[in-house]
Amino acid sequence: MTNRNDAVYQHLKDFAQLNDKDLTDSQPYWKPRKINKGDFFNMQSMVCNDLGLIVKGIFRIYYRNPDTKEDKNLFFFSENQFVVSFRSFVSRHACWYFIEAMEDSEIFFISYHDLNSLYETHPNWGKFGRLLAEHFFSVAQTRTEEFIFFSHEQRYLRLLDEHPQIIERIAAYHISSYLGITNPSLSRIRKRVESKKVNKDT
Repeated sequence: MTNRNDAVYQHLKDFAQLNDKDLTDSQPYWKPRKINKGDFFNMQSMVCNDLGLIVKGIFRIYYRNPDTKEDKNLFFFSENQFVVSFRSFVSRHACWYFIEAMEDSEIFFISYHDLNSLYETHPNWGKFGRLLAEHFFSVAQTRTEEFIFFSHEQRYLRLLDEHPQIIERIAAYHISSYLGITNPSLSRIRKRVESKKVNKDT
């Protein structure tokens, strides 16, 4: 395996305490894929058939209103995170969202069929499936709670905690869409955050 492959399998091992045999038996199923900026991991109205682990790059999950054609960013996923439309992946129903690469990206992915084969033959991969479900439930619930309990500025800071370089990597209007605010509001928040940081450091 290459060093990059080693990093992928180490991440999988750490996520679910997989042993060496679990990882070795799974190797034929995990495949590398390059996705160019602007291309899609999955499309709206299609079933999400793959689970990806991001090696390099950043993705957005967004909904496009079929009437207004307006996009709404819902989630960002970057290095060492899983990317998937989890509801579609497990239910085998059409996805409500697009999953788009915002940079030239690289992932390792496994198909629904192959992952379920591992679930059935390897108890530790079954544990992986449970932990994966718990993880995406937490992601979805946290996103909902952020809109209920946190201010725009607090949501912005939480986004930076999760994706520290995101401001330098994607256009500001994508951040605004994710936070549910206008570009001028985002600009004011960024200035306030920078001012507080300068005052704290002096």
